[in-house]
Amino acid sequence: MAPQAAAERRARGRCAELAVADYLFARGFAVVAGNLRLGALELDLVARRGGLVVVVEVRTRAGGSFEGPFASIRAAKRRRLVRAVDRLWRERLAASPTVERVRIDVAAVTFDEGQTRVEYVEGAICG
Repeated sequence: MAPQAAAERRARGRCAELAVADYLFARGFAVVAGNLRLGALELDLVARRGGLVVVVEVRTRAGGSFEGPFASIRAAKRRRLVRAVDRLWRERLAASPTVERVRIDVAAVTFDEGQTRVEYVEGAICG
C-alpha cells in the first residue's frame, strides 16, 4: 500500500472510531479505552455503562469498495477478537466486583457525501 493511501486509511479508521465513540456516548456509555493493546492483540474501543462492558470492533470501507464493513470480519478476525476479549476479562475485568458482563459488538461506519453513518450490532460476535 502506498504511503499516502495508508495514511488516508488510518485517518478514515480514526474518524470511524470517533464516530462510534460519539454513538456510544449518546447511549450512555463511557469510552474507557481506544486501541487497547493486549500483547499482540488490539481492541478498537472498550466502553462501559453500569456493569456492562462492551468491546466494539469498528469497521469502515472506502467508497466503491467491493466488500462492505460487516463482511470484512472473517473467521480469523473473529477468533482473534474473542481471544483478546478473553484476555481482557482474565487480566483486567474478572476481579472487578462492578463488572457483570462483557459483550462484543460491531460497528460499521460509512462516509458518503459528507454524511457519517454508524450501523451498530450488539452481541454480534460470541465466544
